[in-house]
Amino acid sequence: MSSENTLDDEDTFKILIATDVHLGYLEKDAIRCNDSYNTLNEILKCAKTNQVDFILLGGDLFHENKPSRRCLHSCITMLRQYCMGDSPIRFNILSDQTVNFNTTQFPWVNYQDENLNISIPVFSIHGNHDDPTGAEGLCALDLLSASGLVNHFGHSHSVERIEISPILLQKGSTKLALYGLGSIPDERLYRMFVNNQVTMLRPKEDQDKWFNLFTIHQNRSKHGPTNYIPEQFLDDFLDLVVWGHEHECLIAPTRNEQQLFYVTQPGSSVATSLSPGEATKKHIGLLRVKGRKMNLHKIPLKTVRQFFIQDVVLGDYQDLFTPDTPHATKKVEEFCYAKVTEMLEEAERERLGCPLTPEKPLIRLRVDYSGGFETFNTSRFSQRFVDRVANPKDIIHFLRRREQKEDIKDEVNVDYGKLIKTAAVEGLRVEDLVKQYFEAAEQKVQLSLLTEQGMGKAIQEFVDKDEKDAIEELITYQLEKTQRHLQARGVTTEQDIDAEVLFRDSKKNTTEEENEIREAMNRARAHRLERGDNALDADILDELAEPMDSDEGSVPFPAPTRGRGRGSRGRGGRGRGRGEDCKLMFSKFIEECRCDTRRSVNSINNSINTIQLHSVQISTRG
Repeated sequence: MSSENTLDDEDTFKILIATDVHLGYLEKDAIRCNDSYNTLNEILKCAKTNQVDFILLGGDLFHENKPSRRCLHSCITMLRQYCMGDSPIRFNILSDQTVNFNTTQFPWVNYQDENLNISIPVFSIHGNHDDPTGAEGLCALDLLSASGLVNHFGHSHSVERIEISPILLQKGSTKLALYGLGSIPDERLYRMFVNNQVTMLRPKEDQDKWFNLFTIHQNRSKHGPTNYIPEQFLDDFLDLVVWGHEHECLIAPTRNEQQLFYVTQPGSSVATSLSPGEATKKHIGLLRVKGRKMNLHKIPLKTVRQFFIQDVVLGDYQDLFTPDTPHATKKVEEFCYAKVTEMLEEAERERLGCPLTPEKPLIRLRVDYSGGFETFNTSRFSQRFVDRVANPKDIIHFLRRREQKEDIKDEVNVDYGKLIKTAAVEGLRVEDLVKQYFEAAEQKVQLSLLTEQGMGKAIQEFVDKDEKDAIEELITYQLEKTQRHLQARGVTTEQDIDAEVLFRDSKKNTTEEENEIREAMNRARAHRLERGDNALDADILDELAEPMDSDEGSVPFPAPTRGRGRGSRGRGGRGRGRGEDCKLMFSKFIEECRCDTRRSVNSINNSINTIQLHSVQISTRG
């Protein structure tokens, strides 16, 4: 690290870094609709004010894979306003641009295009929210790239081996190698690192004179055995890693003592969940690089809506009330009212002198009511703050202290209701719930043919990409493959079927499984195109995905059909009727999750259990 004043000259790169802008988040909310747009405008204005050489974005520029027309229009407008102009570009690109920008028909940096007048180039990788999809592998960033506003890099086309070729930049005597890797499923990338299938190429000449900057968009904190990327996996020749995807702002560079590089985590520029990590003050970074020295100056964002979160344990206030105190629930409600009021007063004090900060803050009070306390009516409570907070519907979040988990390896005593706690639901994806269910149900009611990765991917395609046939095609594809396998082996009896259908675990997390999932998804897209069923307009999808205000509008989930389990196999047909039933069940389940993300965990578990029972019957037929 070096001081700021010694780095500002014609040999110094000035780079504005930001990640996880999530443009378009809650754009239909009456209060928070403009939050992400105002913050992106502030980021771009800051870049122009500081006369940076370029802007580096670490993924998730958009919140949706298919951003709305308003979202795209606003983004294009702001990029054109702040990033186009007559200011000269003071650095050169020395690397092969056809390799660096391999997702466009214009494989060169936008400021070298004779038809464009760029003053501040924007370099960006894609994240998991705006990832490439479809047969062409395109994402929203590719639209901006084709229009000449953004330089999209770091897109890997192969699922077997990744070669990361840097963009080689030079300003004066300073040489900068810019590496980037767009979002890839963490489990897959983890496995590729372990198998030495990820290679970071280096310049052939003067390798020790290059400052190596790497931008990545993956889990940094450990969410599972392989559901993250350890910093130790990255090459030790790197100087600085800009880590996207993690929303907590930890922008001050920290040194990895094993690999000897620094890591900066700018975090998100808008709060997309009411969790403690989002409550950290939001910043972007102004990075200066001269030779092999760097300096990172953090810049606080003024347009970000304030967010205050506090935890209270009712059992710690026995001097005020106990479960046996007369009118205890009423006293608890007044206690929570006082806590929320204190947070609002603190927000008002901090907002003084900051006219760009939105007036209404986000407030979350997490109440642990373990020990016999009762909950109160949160809707009635929220009405008291409806004109003072930006999230009046979910100010209070009740939770119980986690109980000791039972031994989930016991095949008889698995309690699915205790495997996923209410306190852990916030921010959890549906595919994560499916994966947790599979891990808990091991060896008891496990699927024979389908894996959690395949089922989770199908659900993700259905929800995020509106691929209506994804779930059905995954089931049908695996049924057809199993039928061909059994016919080739000449299997006729049920006992032999049980002995043959044992290859689920053998292909788990393998290239074969990824190929099967990809083939099933391609078939789903092909069938949609054959029918002429184009994807719905993003605005219509947003209307369909509007969250409901309460749990009362939940879609009823069909009760499980109770048969003879594995012993009640049919002896004919292809099981298509069952496949349709399963698709309908998944459809209702996903729509239910779409409509109300605050539904109870027990209800989610019951839904997954119902899917499991039907899928076991489907996967063993034929």
